[in-house]
Amino acid sequence: MAVMIPLFQQLTGINSVMFYAPVIMSSVGFGAKAALLNTVIIGAVNVLSTLVSVAAVDRVGRKPLYLQGGIQMAGCHVALSALLAVYVFDGAPPLPRAASAALVACICGFVSAFAWSWGPLGWLTPIEVQPLETRSLASGINVAVNLALTTLIGQFLLTMMCAMKAYVFLLFAACVLVATVFVGVLLPETKGVPTEEVAALWKAHRVWGPIVRAAEAEEAAARAGADKAAGVATDA
Repeated sequence: MAVMIPLFQQLTGINSVMFYAPVIMSSVGFGAKAALLNTVIIGAVNVLSTLVSVAAVDRVGRKPLYLQGGIQMAGCHVALSALLAVYVFDGAPPLPRAASAALVACICGFVSAFAWSWGPLGWLTPIEVQPLETRSLASGINVAVNLALTTLIGQFLLTMMCAMKAYVFLLFAACVLVATVFVGVLLPETKGVPTEEVAALWKAHRVWGPIVRAAEAEEAAARAGADKAAGVATDA
């Protein structure tokens, strides 16, 4: 979880929007001032949607926000890819007013979904699902993976857009869907669970439970064997 959640968080494509929103806006026909204004609007949507997550996370739980946000982000990526393919990369006329509004709406819809799901929860849940013994290590791994992926995507996104054109957003949509399935199947829900009881979540989980119980049984057998060996040595 400490590796995969921050990896998926960056593969949602959030930095493709947040880093290069003015470039995307300018490339579809917005003037420089309009592109910067739309970027400010996107930033405001990001902040307000993060507040939605703060208010909702302990009421509805982590997984519902992950799942709803993932579906919304994938849909916005597909719509954004279609708009760019039709009106920009395939040589169509400049963006009509309605298409321009739809483009901004798609970007805002994507940013809002990220900001109340994978954005804040990508920092919270990889640590929250850890037992006390691994929590500090998982925190360091989470930060390292997140920043490494941020750097890579920031460096190579423009190259990807030149090669894949509008369809780079379909790649991000596919990554979002895989991430959503990963969370839905493998992530334990930690809503209302005290830190001391997190380890029990893994034992009760339908996927991880058999693995955890088998590991505990193996550890118990090894401990019993060691105790028996120690008793024999003492008797001798």
